[in-house]
Amino acid sequence: MDPVQPAGENYANPKTCLFHVLFKAAALAFYILSAIFIDSFVIIFVVTVFLAALDFWVVKNVSGRILVGLRWWNEIDEQGESVWKFECLDQESLARMNKKDSWLFWWTLYLTAVAWIFLGIFSLIRFQADYLLVVGVCLSLSIANIVGFTKCRKDAKKQIQQFATQTIASHFTSSLQSAFSVV
Repeated sequence: MDPVQPAGENYANPKTCLFHVLFKAAALAFYILSAIFIDSFVIIFVVTVFLAALDFWVVKNVSGRILVGLRWWNEIDEQGESVWKFECLDQESLARMNKKDSWLFWWTLYLTAVAWIFLGIFSLIRFQADYLLVVGVCLSLSIANIVGFTKCRKDAKKQIQQFATQTIASHFTSSLQSAFSVV
């Protein structure tokens, strides 16, 4: 695969992209349209949060790994402290990631949170505290993925910089040693 991708390139993982967008759109659409067609708050809450949870799982465990080469999780250590864990592909694999896939991943991740914020503001304006609860849960799941993947991307960049520094230092050291061993 050529690291420099052509301008008219298609999505490398169209099925993953579809599911990355599908559950986000389904949760938002159901929440918006259910107000028109469904009178039961419980049904709206359960189905919307279920769709948002499916989206959270798909993004965190599938599309994040395939579309941008990142994975994160959180563990609690022996002292009871929260510890973030990150995984990323190696530098060469990250350079070959499809730009459209990456673009879709990051933009939909942020736009979904923005959409939930607007729906939360709308619920506040209409004095619907119960619907604000639905929005709060869905927004929390979106923000958790944003925070996790943003930290993961920063950690990946730091690892790449450390690898480059170590490689340059190692090359310099071996060049220096070979220069002195010749003399």
